[in-house]
Amino acid sequence: MNILFVMEHRNNAGNTHAIANYMAVGRELGHHIAFFGPPQPDMPGVNFSTDARAFDRVIYLFESKIYRVKRLQEVGLLAANPRHRRYILDADARHNPIVVVDNYDRNFLDEEERAEWTEFYSALADQIIKPTLLPSDDPRVKSLPFFGFKPDLVISPEASPPKAYDILHVGHNWWRWKEVSGEILPAIEKIRDQVGEIGFLGLWWDKMPDWADDEGLGEALRVDSEAFKRLRIRTEDAVPYQGVIRAMSTGKVNIFTQRPVLAHLQHLTGRYFEEFCADTIPLLMLDTDLAVAVYGPAARELTLPGRVAEKLVDALQRPDYYRQVVEDVRRHLTKHHLYRHRVEELVAALED
Repeated sequence: MNILFVMEHRNNAGNTHAIANYMAVGRELGHHIAFFGPPQPDMPGVNFSTDARAFDRVIYLFESKIYRVKRLQEVGLLAANPRHRRYILDADARHNPIVVVDNYDRNFLDEEERAEWTEFYSALADQIIKPTLLPSDDPRVKSLPFFGFKPDLVISPEASPPKAYDILHVGHNWWRWKEVSGEILPAIEKIRDQVGEIGFLGLWWDKMPDWADDEGLGEALRVDSEAFKRLRIRTEDAVPYQGVIRAMSTGKVNIFTQRPVLAHLQHLTGRYFEEFCADTIPLLMLDTDLAVAVYGPAARELTLPGRVAEKLVDALQRPDYYRQVVEDVRRHLTKHHLYRHRVEELVAALED
């Protein structure tokens, strides 16, 4: 099958890495998968195409905003692929009523914004793919885990870069501050003298961008740079997707966080699986039931809520024990979540 993804492909954010994995595994299985658009010099080895008629299915992947190609290209895409061959991958849970988590994160600002997304989705396609383990009773929705694990990407201790951090967080400051300020920073303050370097890699940890309030995103991007300075936490810019796993491997321990509304709706992301490709000990700011559903029973040892300080210190003091737990999780991922499975599941859903 030939599958074309229409999305805002970015080399340092979003789901670009996941689709690149689909391309590589799809090629092995006899499928051709590509991004819509001309080749990008900063994304070598990735398939691009502007020939929409060469593809059997088109998947529009939406993240934080409505992304549209140029109008003339959009007309060509719609004309080349009839409605029953077009799908929407709802990565940011827009195909839902308004959901508010802890009076903080929400999938829509208001009903007006929700109506805009609903109208746009309805104009494009009848079929929605949600990246989740939860089944749906909506006849329009296909629930697929979508993201997967690729053992070839696992970095061994022998090939790992030097450890620059005791504790590391890799990911953008996007609806993370309430959890970071409410649970992670107080835990770090409690144990700060017991650990070495701590780092946060990603966009917007050093300061809130100037445009945040004008765009209505002040809450999404809120940060306290003085708290980071006081706790001697280093901030560094985002890395390209090709370097994310290696960057995580520079930390002895990595803290995994997820946007609250996506965690609440149990939407998976590529980071769920990239964490376990790195040469590190991933500790998870996830509900235990969700962690076990994805990673298997060993994941109980890796969850952080309610015991952040205790777990961080324990993982640093007993790395051999936790490395065995990580290996147990990797075995579970290899059995249940290979990208080969994901590609086969997607193709089967698109053929249905």
